[in-house]
Amino acid sequence: MIHEASEFVFRAPPAVSRARRVLIKPSARYPVAYPATTSRDILSVIIDGIRRVTDADIILLEGAPGGEPVYPIYQSLTYNFPRVLMLDVKDCIWVEVDNPLPKPLAVPTFWIPNVILSSDYLISVAPLKVVGGKGCLSIWNLQSLLPSQKYGSDLPGGWEAFRELGMDRVITDLYFTLPFDLGIIEARQKLISFDDPASGEIEECGKVFIGEPYQVDREASEVLGLRTGYLDLIKMAEVGFDI
Repeated sequence: MIHEASEFVFRAPPAVSRARRVLIKPSARYPVAYPATTSRDILSVIIDGIRRVTDADIILLEGAPGGEPVYPIYQSLTYNFPRVLMLDVKDCIWVEVDNPLPKPLAVPTFWIPNVILSSDYLISVAPLKVVGGKGCLSIWNLQSLLPSQKYGSDLPGGWEAFRELGMDRVITDLYFTLPFDLGIIEARQKLISFDDPASGEIEECGKVFIGEPYQVDREASEVLGLRTGYLDLIKMAEVGFDI
């Protein structure tokens, strides 16, 4: 579903009202304001919408590059919401989870923070970014949930190995392994970068996309003409697999 950004109000789905714990995954890996990261404004709108229907625990979860502490980034982005628990991926307990695909494209298991599995409703909130010609949307946003202590570039099976396998394939496996319920793309503006996800040219878009993560990434890609290869892989992987 597409909203005008100036009129966006988060109306929580019915499942949120039954949740005891709601986890929000922003894009907050860098101490750089929107559109390089998820804005405080849209997080505030989402949190207010959740609070209108439930008093459930609300958690924000993010991991910084290289295992650096994420709390200074939260502070620089003014993520200071009352009654919201701010967590760092590196400080969580991690569990190894099987990829449910009968034939994983690249990664058969992932180490992920245990708090994801203990949450009842999962929301990915990503800014609209095009990096190296590829759309980086709500599903792409999930990759920083993987702990750098397990996936550092110098570690076997780490990010360098992922790049060799193909990041679109890895993101497809991650989509099926992490059961996120809702994707929100903050498309008031679009950040276009050659290779630096924290800086680039900015274009005005004035939209907010919201829906199931695959559907919302697909809709944004079609409306805005983005190249997002992982979506085609997800579609092919769904054949014979009941998600």
